[in-house]
Amino acid sequence: MHFTDQLAALRARRRMSLAAVGERVGMAVPNLSAVLRGRGDTKASTLESIATALDATWLLVPNERLEAVHREIDASEARATAHSNAISDAPRSRTIEISSSKK
Repeated sequence: MHFTDQLAALRARRRMSLAAVGERVGMAVPNLSAVLRGRGDTKASTLESIATALDATWLLVPNERLEAVHREIDASEARATAHSNAISDAPRSRTIEISSSKK
């Protein structure tokens, strides 16, 4: 997957609008949209700014290790999802108000 495709996918996963990312980066929405579609030759500093706005870090991975990195990321996301589901499925504690009336 091309880097700009990864940025676009991350933006969708983070549920951030183009306007929100553009505001953080200081870029007009049409220009940001063009970058995320891979249009033109974008400067590395612009791509880095977009990644930072999406709370992500660039990582250079040797091709021979790429599959292992993807497996680790997938496993980490699966663990996080399972943990999140376990928390949301846990019984909720309730507060019961007890009043005593003395007459």
